[in-house]
Amino acid sequence: MSEPLLRMSGISKSFPGVRALSDVDLTVAPGEIHALLGENGAGKSTLLKVLAGAQSQDSGTISFGGQQVTLESPHAAQLLGIVTIYQEFTLAPNMSICENVWIGREPGSKIFVSWRRMAEETRTLTRRIGLDADPMTLVRELSVAEQQMVEIARALSMKSRLIVMDEPTSALSRTEVEKLFRIVRDLRAEGLSVIFVTHRLEEVVEICDSYTVLRDGKFVGSGKVADTDIDGIIKMMVGREVNALFSHRTDTTAGEVALAVEGLSRRGSSRDPSATVLADVSLFVRRGEILGIAGLVGAGRTEMARAVFGADPFDSGRIVIDGNPVRISSPQEAIRHGIGLVPEDRKQQALFLSLAIRMNLSMASLDRVSKWGVFVDEAKETAMVEQYRKALSIRMASPEQIVANLSGGNQQKVVLARWLALQPKVLIVDEPTRGIDIGAKVDVHNLLFEMARSGIAVIAISSELPEVLAISDRIVTMREGRVTGEIARADADQQKLMSMMTLAKAA
Repeated sequence: MSEPLLRMSGISKSFPGVRALSDVDLTVAPGEIHALLGENGAGKSTLLKVLAGAQSQDSGTISFGGQQVTLESPHAAQLLGIVTIYQEFTLAPNMSICENVWIGREPGSKIFVSWRRMAEETRTLTRRIGLDADPMTLVRELSVAEQQMVEIARALSMKSRLIVMDEPTSALSRTEVEKLFRIVRDLRAEGLSVIFVTHRLEEVVEICDSYTVLRDGKFVGSGKVADTDIDGIIKMMVGREVNALFSHRTDTTAGEVALAVEGLSRRGSSRDPSATVLADVSLFVRRGEILGIAGLVGAGRTEMARAVFGADPFDSGRIVIDGNPVRISSPQEAIRHGIGLVPEDRKQQALFLSLAIRMNLSMASLDRVSKWGVFVDEAKETAMVEQYRKALSIRMASPEQIVANLSGGNQQKVVLARWLALQPKVLIVDEPTRGIDIGAKVDVHNLLFEMARSGIAVIAISSELPEVLAISDRIVTMREGRVTGEIARADADQQKLMSMMTLAKAA
C-alpha cells in the first residue's frame, strides 16, 4: 500500500465557547478523489481552513508527501501544492483570465510583465481543462462554470498536488457538472488528488473513490465509496436511519386562492436588452398549499419570484391577492400585502452577515417589537428570537452571535424565522436547501410543511427534482421564461417533469 499523500491526525480546534474539531483524522491517497462529508456545523470548513493554512490547529499533526509539515499561511500551503477552490470564488471580475491565473506570480522580469508568455502559459492550462476562451477575456464575461475552470487553471498553475473543491457543483447545471467531472477524472488520471466537498450524495457515488464523515466536530468513519451506499453515508452523517429522516405531507387541505399571477411579462436583462425574461406567466397558489416551481437554469423561475416580490419590474400582467388586484413596485409593498421572499443566495440577498442573529431575525417585524414605533423593545425581541430558536431548532450560542458564524442550515433557518415571525399570507422560497446538509434539509422541509399547515401559501422553487417531488402538492414547470405545464404531485415523476421542463409547451 502506497504512502498517503495527506495525513491529518488528531486535529483539534476550539473557538471561544465552541469546540469545532475534536481529534479528527483525514487521510488522502495519491491520485484519488476523496469526499469530505458531514452536516453543516460538522467541522468540515474548519478542517479545510486548517489544511489551507488559514487557521492553525490547537493540537494534532499534518503530514504531506511523507513529511510532517506546518501550514502557517495559505501561501505556505500553496508552496507545498495544496490549493483550495472555495464555493465563493476568489476571482477579480474586472481582470482577465490570465491575470487571475497568475496574479502575484506574473511571468517576466522583476520590472516588466511578459504578457505574451502569460497568455501562452494560460492558454496551455485552459486547453488542458477544456476552457476555450481567449486568455485576455475579462472574468466578469464568463459563466459561473467557466469561472470555476479559471479557478482550476490557477490551481494547476501552482503545480498543485492536492486540490480542495468546496461545493463545486452548487451553482452548475447538469451539463456543466458532467464537464466538471470529466476535468476532475482527468486530474486524477494525471496523479493529482482531490478533496471533494458536497451535500449532493449522488455525486459522491458518481465521482469519488473514498470518503471521510465528520459529525459534531468529530471523526465518524471513512472507507471506500464502492463498499457503501447513500443510505449508509446518511446514517453516518446524521446518526439516524434514513427512514427516520423524511416525513411527507398527508394532511394537505388547500383553501382559497391566496396569490394569482396573470400574464406576467418582461423583456430585457442587464446582458441583453432584447431578451425575453418572462412571457405571459400565469399561475396560482392556494392557502395551505405548497406549489413547486421546476425548471432548468435560466428558465425564469427566480425572475418570476423577484417580479412578484417587487424586487424587479415587469412590463405587463397583474398580481392578485385574495381575489383583489394589487400594485407591487417594491419589496416594501409586497411585505405590506403579505408576501415574503427567501432568495436563492442567502448570504448576498437575505442576511446581514456582520450583524447578530437577533437583528437579522427581527428586522422585518420591528413594528411588533418596538416601543411607540421608535425604540426596539429588547425584551420582546429576545422573546421572539427564543420562540423561533426553539420552534426551528436553530443551533446558536446566543442571540448576539454573528449570523456569519452559523452553519448554512442554521443561517437558512434564521431567514425562514424572519418571515415566519411576520406571518405572511404567501411565502416564496427560492432554492430553500441549496448548500445545506441532508439533516438540515429535512428540518427545512418540515418547516415548510408546518407553514402550509398554518394556512400560509408556499411557493417553493428548486433545481433538485427529488426535492420538488418531495415537498410539493402541485408542480408548475417553466422554460425560457414561460410556463410549460402543471401537474399534481401524485401524477408526477422525474421523467415527466424533465419532459415538461425541456419541451417548449407540454401537453
